[in-house]
Amino acid sequence: MTNIPNVGASAQHRTLINWAGAILSVLAVLSAATVLTGRAWADEPPGIPPAPQPLPIVTPTPDNWEPKFPFPFDQTQSSVTDADIGAEREMCQWYNAQYGELKLQIERLNDTIIRNNGRFDADGVPPQVDVVTTSIDQALDFLAPRAQALTQSYDHSGDMYFPLYQGDSFYGLWQQLSNVDAGLKAHQPTWFVGPSFLRAQHWGSKINRSHVCR
Repeated sequence: MTNIPNVGASAQHRTLINWAGAILSVLAVLSAATVLTGRAWADEPPGIPPAPQPLPIVTPTPDNWEPKFPFPFDQTQSSVTDADIGAEREMCQWYNAQYGELKLQIERLNDTIIRNNGRFDADGVPPQVDVVTTSIDQALDFLAPRAQALTQSYDHSGDMYFPLYQGDSFYGLWQQLSNVDAGLKAHQPTWFVGPSFLRAQHWGSKINRSHVCR
């Protein structure tokens, strides 16, 4: 009996071989490009970003801002003083004007230090640290007397709370920015300063989501 060759199967086999060869060729080219590109990036210095400009000093001005008293803060409204309202009004002016830019300055500095393997003495890093800590210092000078002036009360269990809506957020933001400032000035590694910055962002985000400053 004469064997009839399977022409269709043979053609399919050749097609698969051709496709496989083409794919391998493409992968070889991509692999070579990746190796060359990776070597080029590794040989490049981290780069020196331009130092930011210190943020201007905020001067409070009269506005039509009013505090909010959503539940359960409507129950503590009687404990809120005029000093509380004035402090939060002025902290909101600072927050609206500078919080976002200050956060960005700290993030960029953190990125620069990481790209320089944690070295605070690398080229271009000291001037950036000086500018950012100056910006933080000015923010702390503004926030400290106002955050510390907020009324702190205690419930029947002895737990402390702020009768003013988002008073705890401004107080927490001031505390954590103080920790970030101290860490940067002491040239502590970013893994140590980082948690304080994350907590500062938590409080800043809470203020934003509350719409208390709008």
